[in-house]
Amino acid sequence: MACADGWQTAGRRKGARRGPHPPQPTLQQASDCKLDTQKITNAMNELRGETFWMEWRDVLCARLLSRAGACVCYGLGNFASCVSARYQLSMLLLLLETLQIPVSGCCVYDPVFTGPECDALTELGFTLMTHNEEGKRPVCQPTLFYLMHCGKALYNNLLWRNWTPQTLQNIIIIGNSFHGIQERMLQREFERDYSFLSDVISVCEETPLPCSLRFLDVFNDTALIQFPPQNLDKLPEATWIEPSEPLYQHCPDLEIIRREKSS
Repeated sequence: MACADGWQTAGRRKGARRGPHPPQPTLQQASDCKLDTQKITNAMNELRGETFWMEWRDVLCARLLSRAGACVCYGLGNFASCVSARYQLSMLLLLLETLQIPVSGCCVYDPVFTGPECDALTELGFTLMTHNEEGKRPVCQPTLFYLMHCGKALYNNLLWRNWTPQTLQNIIIIGNSFHGIQERMLQREFERDYSFLSDVISVCEETPLPCSLRFLDVFNDTALIQFPPQNLDKLPEATWIEPSEPLYQHCPDLEIIRREKSS
């Protein structure tokens, strides 16, 4: 990974040969610039030995193996400095390995990624998105969305963008439990501000994914969420008519970073 940002030229020692010298990083600067992907490999190995991962693996193999052909990951966070985000990235790699999805088939984006983090993701084989989609990505094949502890609007936007029974059945989510989101909100605000979540919650198929006490802050309230066509057919036809794009006018704390509007 190449990274020159933040490098400083070390002061010349007394008696050293004069002349131009390429800037050289200090040990700390080099550590900050080039992320050690070995830490991610170590975290993957730790997770492999956890009982809860073995339970995840069994559920995923039973429900998803050979089904999802692509993956999208939003909102991973700064995994260079945040241990929780590093474990979430390591879990994503385990999921891709288990579901036989090439790492290059997984698109990742978070507006907070640093340059060195983008370099590390590229080195690991991920495909980096170039702009903030706000979750509004259309799908045309079964796609796994890895959305660990993401804002409610991201889920709502994803549903809106794919709001037909034929398309929703192609969406698979590993992320926040929809029922957990509902329980933490006033029902009238849930229905008003996150109407797509509210409309689909009664027919989605949600399988809780366990975690150990050690990783409670990292993987708590996580579920596998799917939209079986036979369940979607239970919704009234009027549910699917001309869905309006969410505006979130009553949500000052939206929990997602909005896309910058071009002038």
